[in-house]
Amino acid sequence: MAISNGSVFMPSVLTLVGIPGLESVQCWIGIPFCVMYIIALIGNSLILVIIKSEKSLHIPMYIFLAILAVTDIALSTCILPKMLGIFWFHMPQISFDACLLQMELIHSFQATESGILLAMALDRYVAICNPLRHATIFSPQLMACLGFGVLLRSLILTFPMILLIKCRLKYYRTTIVSHSYCEHMAIVKLAAEDIRINKVCGLLVAFAILGFDIVFITFSYVRIFITVFQLPQKEARLKAFNTCIAHICVFLQFYLLGFFSFFTHRFGAHIPSYVHILLSDLYLLVPPFLNPIVYGVKTKQIRDQVLKMLNSKKPL
Repeated sequence: MAISNGSVFMPSVLTLVGIPGLESVQCWIGIPFCVMYIIALIGNSLILVIIKSEKSLHIPMYIFLAILAVTDIALSTCILPKMLGIFWFHMPQISFDACLLQMELIHSFQATESGILLAMALDRYVAICNPLRHATIFSPQLMACLGFGVLLRSLILTFPMILLIKCRLKYYRTTIVSHSYCEHMAIVKLAAEDIRINKVCGLLVAFAILGFDIVFITFSYVRIFITVFQLPQKEARLKAFNTCIAHICVFLQFYLLGFFSFFTHRFGAHIPSYVHILLSDLYLLVPPFLNPIVYGVKTKQIRDQVLKMLNSKKPL
C-alpha cells in the first residue's frame, strides 16, 4: 500500500464504521437487527419447506415466492453477519476485494428481488385478466426463461459498477467507510479522483432496474384492478383481490423503503448521516423479515399449511 499526497493507493483493507454518530449504542441496535435476521431465516425457510412438500403449490405464483424466499435469505446473509461483527465484536476491517464482492452480491440480490416482484405481478395479471390462457402462457419453459433472465439481468447491470471501481479508482483519501456495509456510493466517495462516471453509472443502473420494474408492476396492478372491479359478483371481486393483496403489500414496502433510502442518500444533505445509514440498513433487512410474515398471514394456502404443521406437532 503506497501513500501519495495524503492519498492511499489501492488499499488492501477498508474499515467499516457501522452507524456514524451512534457508535455508543450500536451494540443495542444489533439486537433488533439480529432478531429480524433470525425471523427472516426461519420464515423464509418455512415457506421453502411448505412449497417443496405441498404439490398443490407447485404453480408459478408459489414457485416465484420460493425464489423470492431464497433471494431474501441470501440478501440478509450478505449483510447481517458482518454488520453484527462490527456492532458486537469490534471487527470493522474488511479486505477491499471482499468489500467489492459484498457490494456486488447485495446489489445483485436487490435487483433479483425487484425482478421477481415484476414476474409475480405479471403472473397475477395473466391469472386475473386472462385466466384461460394462464397455464399455457406460464409454461415451465417460460418460468425457466424468466428466472434465468432475472438473474442474468442482475449480474449484467450491477457488474459494471464494481468494474469501474476496481479499474478506474486507484487513489483514496481514506480507508474508513462511514457505513455499516459496502454500499456503492459510500465506497466511491472515498476516492481522491474524478467519480462522475461512477455516480452516473450507479444512477443509470438504479433507474434501469427499479424504474423499469416499477413502471411495469404498476401497469400490471392497474390493469388487474380495472378487471377486478368489472367482475359482476362481489364474491368474485373479493377472491380476485385477495390473491393480490400480499403481493401489493410486499411491492409497496420494498419500493417505498428503496425510494426513501435512495433520495435521502443523494439529496438529503441536511439529514444526519446516521439516518442515511439506518434507512439503508432497513431497506436491506426489512423486506426479508416482513415478506414471509405478509405471505403467511395474507395467503390462505401458506397459512393453512403452517397451521397444519403446527397442529401435527401437538401432543395427543
